[in-house]
Amino acid sequence: MKLVIIESPFKREALKKYLGSGYEVFATKGHIRDLPQKSFGIDIKDNFQPNYEIVPEKKELISELKKKASSAEDVLIATDPDREGEAISWHVANILGFPKDKVCRIEFNEISKKAVTKALENPRKIDLKLVNAQQARRVLDRIVGYKLSPILCKKIAPKLSAGRVQSVALKLVVDREKEIENFIPEEYWTVNALLTKDKNEIKASLATLNKKKFVPKNKEEVDKLLNETKDKKFTVAEVKKSKTKSHAPAPFTTSTMQQDALNKLGMSLARTTSSAQQLYEGVDIKGEGKIALITYIRTDSVRVSTDAQNACRAFIKEKFGDEFVPEKPNNYHTKESAQDAHEAIRPITMDITPEMAKETLSSDNYRLYKLIYERFLASQMSEAEYSNVSVNFDCAGYGFKVTGKTMEFPGYTKVYKEFVEEENKEGMAGKLPKLEEGEELDCKQIIPEQKFTKPPVRYTEASLVKAMEEKGIGRPATYAATITVLTSRNYTEKEGRYLHPTELGRKVTTYLEKFFSGVINVKFTAHMEQRLDDIANKDEDWHNVVSNFWNGFEKLLGNADASSLTMKEPPKETDIICDKCGGKMVIRNGRFGEFLACSNFPKCKNTKPIEEKVKKAGTCPECGSQMVERKSKKGKIFYSCERYPDCKFMSWDIPTGKKCPKCQSALVIKGKQIKCSNGECDYTEEQN
Repeated sequence: MKLVIIESPFKREALKKYLGSGYEVFATKGHIRDLPQKSFGIDIKDNFQPNYEIVPEKKELISELKKKASSAEDVLIATDPDREGEAISWHVANILGFPKDKVCRIEFNEISKKAVTKALENPRKIDLKLVNAQQARRVLDRIVGYKLSPILCKKIAPKLSAGRVQSVALKLVVDREKEIENFIPEEYWTVNALLTKDKNEIKASLATLNKKKFVPKNKEEVDKLLNETKDKKFTVAEVKKSKTKSHAPAPFTTSTMQQDALNKLGMSLARTTSSAQQLYEGVDIKGEGKIALITYIRTDSVRVSTDAQNACRAFIKEKFGDEFVPEKPNNYHTKESAQDAHEAIRPITMDITPEMAKETLSSDNYRLYKLIYERFLASQMSEAEYSNVSVNFDCAGYGFKVTGKTMEFPGYTKVYKEFVEEENKEGMAGKLPKLEEGEELDCKQIIPEQKFTKPPVRYTEASLVKAMEEKGIGRPATYAATITVLTSRNYTEKEGRYLHPTELGRKVTTYLEKFFSGVINVKFTAHMEQRLDDIANKDEDWHNVVSNFWNGFEKLLGNADASSLTMKEPPKETDIICDKCGGKMVIRNGRFGEFLACSNFPKCKNTKPIEEKVKKAGTCPECGSQMVERKSKKGKIFYSCERYPDCKFMSWDIPTGKKCPKCQSALVIKGKQIKCSNGECDYTEEQN
């Protein structure tokens, strides 16, 4: 029996379909060895040596792994095909005592028969360049988190955190808010003329004055236009006809998938990430059992395999006809800054259409699969073709323009339309009547409208991901986690779809700009991403990369710590009297939240907890009683039965009071979905 080691237990069933009876599959459930959870874990003086420890809750799992590996004919490590997965493979190999040059690593970009068979036929050594790139990122992030966060806690408020990428993403949100606040609107006017020919009405927009671009800035300029064009005919000055083509968009990367899912489906980053993970690991399909539907979901590449291209083109030809298949396959250029480790996100097979899978997929999984499927299908289809007629009119020196656009051939738009933020553009029309140069038209009405320039819009989760990608901040695997932590730390809030910084988020950014602008900025963070790529691609020494960062960062830490500047909120006064000295109690912020303290501190050190009203949340699935919200000693919110200790049920998520129909564990509310609390069960349903 051969042992194949993977990360997620949810892949096991889909993978075993293709491995056959001679293999056993074992899941590590993520990292099994990492930096310590409760200490720094890096020896800066010893060339930044990381002190890796067994993840405490994985000790029994490791014992079982060692036992299975010792009796296996061969051991193959098939963790995810990225740097994180490579690092997990390296840790597993170390724990199992494998020699450094052992050929034990296999990888596949999709869970399919062909991909798995190819991986089994081509095992390799663990790629230490990728491992070292991950080690460098982990060490850098630990240094920033452990060294900078305590300063924020000391100078601003308890329980704050900073991050090498997180804090730069927050800065983008804060800077955008400042742009909006400092924006000064400028007046301008649009002017549209309703022209008539026969029974047709044409809406032309003001474009020029004496053949120079012209946008009225005030009512006086508009009134002048109205006076000079009053009761005059509009002459057709120029008619231009052209053919244009629109090329299909590239298949999805992690970033573009997240953007499209939010813009078109209204799915948050968390929901999109969760759904994509399930589609990649395997879902139940009627008549097929549990199978994976899409390729690996953390990628910045738009490359696709020749086999996938050919299969897609054959599908298009059969379903839509020859004219929808381009003469040559559509290939797309991956950005130079991309890791390009594996393919774009695409369906594994074109044979399982979204409609075939709909019956057994959750709503989110179906909609996301449909989006991925149609985007890939469109990416290999012919261009859309349009006929355009652009007409310029003249009236007393004022130039008005209208452009008519009609589709001649739908091409890729037959299956997929790109998201456009604003559909209505001035001077755009559908099909226009036949017009000849020199022809005069009557003007039915001139419609001026006062407008003001608008400030830049706030970021959505999707547009923030796009900005991070464009600026080279973070990587596909980190976008969702980075943006999620901003909300969980109360640095940002959502207003509808849009993110805006909280007062705390602004304060943190202001402090970091004052003392750490040299490292917490877009340019430097993008540079560090490039240095991590150099470790992975050029085998640069990761210790040198970390050392160069530390040499500058250490000085900034010292300057900030030594400064007397503090941004702490003063204690809030109350009318509560101290029962020890008679002074007034004040509300202070501590490590575990707000508490009451005597205003005569340090002479009087009396403190008390703030009595909070019990918040009710959910129903106990064990006894049907009310669940109540509580706080752990570390300030983390959890939910327990009000009948405690008679009923000892507790949950970190709000329970629904119902049990999972698949495994009978408690169903809990997570975001906008109801999920099984059992980490190994994938049951989900939509909230009503």
